[in-house]
Amino acid sequence: MERETGLEQIDEDYFRILRRTKSQIEEFHKHQLGNSWNIFKENGVIMGQIARPLECVALYVPGGTAAYPSTVIMNAVPALLAGVKEIIIITPVKADGKVNPNILAAAEVCGIETIYKVGGAQGVAAVAYGTKSIPKVDKIVGPGNIFVATAKKICYGVVDIDMIAGPSEVLVIADKTANPKYIAADLMAQAEHDKLASAILVTTSEKLVQQVDEELNRQVQNLERREIIESSIRNYGGAIVVKNIDEAFDVSNQLAPEHLEVLTSEPLTQLPKIKNAGSIFLGEYTPEPLGDYMSGSNHVLPTGGTAKFYSGLGVYNFIKYSTYSYYPKEVLADFKEDVETFAKSEGLTAHANSISVRFDEM
Repeated sequence: MERETGLEQIDEDYFRILRRTKSQIEEFHKHQLGNSWNIFKENGVIMGQIARPLECVALYVPGGTAAYPSTVIMNAVPALLAGVKEIIIITPVKADGKVNPNILAAAEVCGIETIYKVGGAQGVAAVAYGTKSIPKVDKIVGPGNIFVATAKKICYGVVDIDMIAGPSEVLVIADKTANPKYIAADLMAQAEHDKLASAILVTTSEKLVQQVDEELNRQVQNLERREIIESSIRNYGGAIVVKNIDEAFDVSNQLAPEHLEVLTSEPLTQLPKIKNAGSIFLGEYTPEPLGDYMSGSNHVLPTGGTAKFYSGLGVYNFIKYSTYSYYPKEVLADFKEDVETFAKSEGLTAHANSISVRFDEM
C-alpha cells in the first residue's frame, strides 16, 4: 500500500527523467559485461573461465539528510546487466516512517520490488548476517556516510562489499584559464552532500584561489543546504597552489580523489597524467553533478584515497569467475616429474603423491 501511494505522488515527467537516466547508465555499463572463454589445445587439454552473476545483493541507498533515487539506478543497472537473480534495497526512512517516494519511483523503473526500511550501520549488519525478516546477501554495494562505510569495512569477509564509499569528495585541478564561478559551484555541489565531505582546489594561480573564494561566499547565500556546505568547506575544504600543472597532477595522484575535475586549457591531452581517481570529468562543461546523474558513468566511487586500488562500481562487481581445466592422462604424464619435484620442494608430499598415484600401475 505504501508503495502504491508513494508512486502516485510522482508525476510522469519525473518518471521520464528516471528512465532516461537508466538508459544512459545502461549504455555505458553494457560494455563492462564479463565473458566466459575456453581454450582447446591440440594435445587434448581444455581450459577456460566461466563468468557467473552473484545470486543475491543488497543495494544501500542513502536517505538521511537527502534522498538519492539516482543511487538506486547507479546500483541496480550494473547488477541487472550482470544477471543477479535477487536484488534488494535497504534505505533509511523519512521522519514519518515512510520511504521517500522518489526512491520508490527509481526502484519501480529498475524493476526492484523488495525494499527494506532500514539504513545506517544496522542496515549493513542486517543484510551481512541476516535476520528473521531480512535475508543474508552475498554482497553489499552503495555509498553512505562514515558509519555506513565503517560498517561495510567491518562486515567485509562475512559478506563481499564493493568498496569503501563515503564520505564524498571532489578535487578540482585548474589553471589560470578556468572560470572561478564554475569551480566554486562544483566545490559546493560536493560539499552539500555531508558536513564531512571534502572539496579541494589545486591550481597554478593564486589569483584564481581568491576569485573562487569570492564566488563561494556569493553563491552559497542562495543555496538551501548552506549550513552543510559552509561546514564542509570550512573543515574539509581547501586550496593548494602549485608551481606548474604537472605538480597539480602529482598532488591529485597522491590524494586519489573520488571525483576529479580537470578545468584547464587542454584537459583531454592531460588525461594520461591521471593515475588515481574514481571518476574523471574533463573540461568546463563536464561538471561532476552530470556524472552523479546522467553522464553514463557510475557515481558509486572509492573515497579516502582508496581510488589507488579500487574502481568505481560496475558490472564486474556483480560477476564472479570460476576457472576450469581438463587434462588427458598422457599430458599429465608430461608434467608428472616437474609437479612432483615442485610439491616436494614445498614439503607437500601429499600433493606429489596425488600425481604419482595415478601412474602406479605403469
